[in-house]
Amino acid sequence: MPDVALVVDDSMVIRHTVSRFLEERGFAVESASNGMEALEILKRVTPVLVITDMQMPAMGGSELISAIKSKPETASVPILILTGVSGGFDRNENRAEFTIFKDIDVQEQLEKALDAVAGKAAKAQRAGK
Repeated sequence: MPDVALVVDDSMVIRHTVSRFLEERGFAVESASNGMEALEILKRVTPVLVITDMQMPAMGGSELISAIKSKPETASVPILILTGVSGGFDRNENRAEFTIFKDIDVQEQLEKALDAVAGKAAKAQRAGK
């Protein structure tokens, strides 16, 4: 069974673009348009990666990250933030492994982020964590 990634963004275009990118790399993808929908998905799936926008209706990315990090079963899941350069993103946000800016080549940034996250996961696995 392929690894599952969760993509959370209120933009259908961004969700589709990121989901397709991940599927091409062998991930099964679940998607949500806000943090509340994402929490419902997390009740039935434990992803290996979460990619989330920060500004969304119903529940934004910051609240979603807090919820993910507060649960033992998801606390160690790597998180990538997807945001606009001018989107009011708090640059002091340090709970995510990587920040991807929508206004810059998203696929190139995703590739770098996946390489970085995969490298961390491989090192942790070798260390027996």
